[in-house]
Amino acid sequence: MTKTALVTGGTRGIGKAISIALRDAGFTVAANYAGNDDAARAFTDETGIATFKWSVADAGACADGIAQVVSKIGPVDVLINNAGITRDGFMHKMSVENWNDVINTDLNSLFYMSKPVIESMRERGFGRIVNISSINGQAGQLGQANYSAAKAGVHGFTKALAQEVARKGVTVNTIAPGYINTDMVAAVPEKVLESIVAKIPVGRLGEAEEIAQTVLFLVGPHSGFITGSCLSVNGGQHMF
Repeated sequence: MTKTALVTGGTRGIGKAISIALRDAGFTVAANYAGNDDAARAFTDETGIATFKWSVADAGACADGIAQVVSKIGPVDVLINNAGITRDGFMHKMSVENWNDVINTDLNSLFYMSKPVIESMRERGFGRIVNISSINGQAGQLGQANYSAAKAGVHGFTKALAQEVARKGVTVNTIAPGYINTDMVAAVPEKVLESIVAKIPVGRLGEAEEIAQTVLFLVGPHSGFITGSCLSVNGGQHMF
């Protein structure tokens, strides 16, 4: 039976690459998005993947959205918590709103998304949850106290939940990408981007497809003994 995968932030950037890779691997994919209807329509036209709109920062919206996915496609076997935002700024200038927006979207969403699917996964004896963190959740980053805190929290959430559900056939892992060649990174000023690449031992940005292939490995049939782990995909920029 074909397994169902749900990817948050699944229509653009890294999320789009993950959605397509899962589709090509035989999964039935549902891609969540928050606001860009034009991009979502173009994504579906291009890929044939169904899209579902809701904010992952809203617990009620997540429960309702997942119920809609289950009704239309089937129970969620694989959950990829990829959606994230940035609201950068030095902490002494950071607003409470910008702090809360990032924490809600990048960290609280893991609870909002995982809770509605975890019991079904436990009952069926199978589930794969992959949380997309960041190199900046491992090493920290100037001007990203909110983002770094949220992405660091992803690792703690992953390790705790992995222990709770391991005996039920459910694995929970994290991927921590480095700087990836997406529209967000492309918007960085050229000189700044050059300085970033200079610090990456492999000498280039990563590609979204490389993150997608890491996701495929973690949700694949030979990764059932990997749980509570973090795979760093950063070209050697941060090793620990």
